[in-house]
Amino acid sequence: MSKYWSKKLRGLSPYVPGEQPRDMKYIKLNTNENPYPPSPAVLERISSSGERLNLYPDFSAMKLRNTIADYYGLKPENIFAGNGSDEILAFCFRAFFDSSPAPEPTPEPEKIIFPEVTYSFYPSYAKLFDINYNTFDLNSDFTVNIQEFAKKNGGIVLANPNAPTGIALNVSEIKQILDMNPEKVVVIDEAYVDFGGESAIPLIDTYSNLVVIQTFSKSRSLASMRVGFAIGNAELIRGLEIVRDSFNSYTVNCISMNAAIEAINDKAYFETVRNRIIKTRERVKVAFTDMGFHVTNSKANFIFVGHPEKSGEELFLRLREKGILVRHFNKKEIANYLRITIGTDKDMDAVIAAVKYILY
Repeated sequence: MSKYWSKKLRGLSPYVPGEQPRDMKYIKLNTNENPYPPSPAVLERISSSGERLNLYPDFSAMKLRNTIADYYGLKPENIFAGNGSDEILAFCFRAFFDSSPAPEPTPEPEKIIFPEVTYSFYPSYAKLFDINYNTFDLNSDFTVNIQEFAKKNGGIVLANPNAPTGIALNVSEIKQILDMNPEKVVVIDEAYVDFGGESAIPLIDTYSNLVVIQTFSKSRSLASMRVGFAIGNAELIRGLEIVRDSFNSYTVNCISMNAAIEAINDKAYFETVRNRIIKTRERVKVAFTDMGFHVTNSKANFIFVGHPEKSGEELFLRLREKGILVRHFNKKEIANYLRITIGTDKDMDAVIAAVKYILY
């Protein structure tokens, strides 16, 4: 800890990403990356995007926003494009949730709320921006009890499907949450929704307090491009723009924007890859169930599994020894579980074989 660090920095517990190994070649199933390359149209567009690299990109990302708006039948003023969904989440925390302590004589802000077991960037952002928060336990089967959102709060953040469990709420349940919180902003993080969840985007016209965030990193194979987007009413989108322009107006580079546009436009390739991953996931869920694991009903591009006789840490370490990287969390509620990204069929056959060897 440096003496030059601020008091704020000294108190932060940053998000810890999945391991990015450099010492050997692994079957890498620990960061929920898509195992398949992006659309050929994306690769072709990237190769021809160098002619304007001397110029700043369009700070409004209008071509990309128009493309997303057309895809969902919305208007560009309902779309915000950002440098990955994580950046947009940070902007949401800054734009819609009040910091504490509040200047006198303003009352202390109400606490935002999200599940205790969820995407671990949420508490990191809350601490970074001095936003007080409450969490609640998941049900014993790792589902979310939506009645928890009926409690007094200063805003809601919900990953749907949830991470790392993969379990999703349906749209009717999202509507209940919105109906219980008409005066609070509800942020739905849909990073994995394309793999079987129900998107809340159709609710945008009905609920002015709803923000839906998605990413190109997962279902469209563009993790290295860092592109995400938010959808909401024009006033909420304008709030995100103000926060962005207070940090850096030019957040999305032109190559990433061009790649994202082509990824949206190539619907056939998107459907092929998505359906392939879903089919593999369902097959692997059956295989792990047959091996005695508890397997959640994941609607994401990963499975979440725990064994009654083998600890999550032991399985994690044994798989790593065999050249397979998965994700293990030390959080007590889920310490005996592993999150395993869905790779190619060949990757997953190797995982199943390795787990059988460890168990038997």
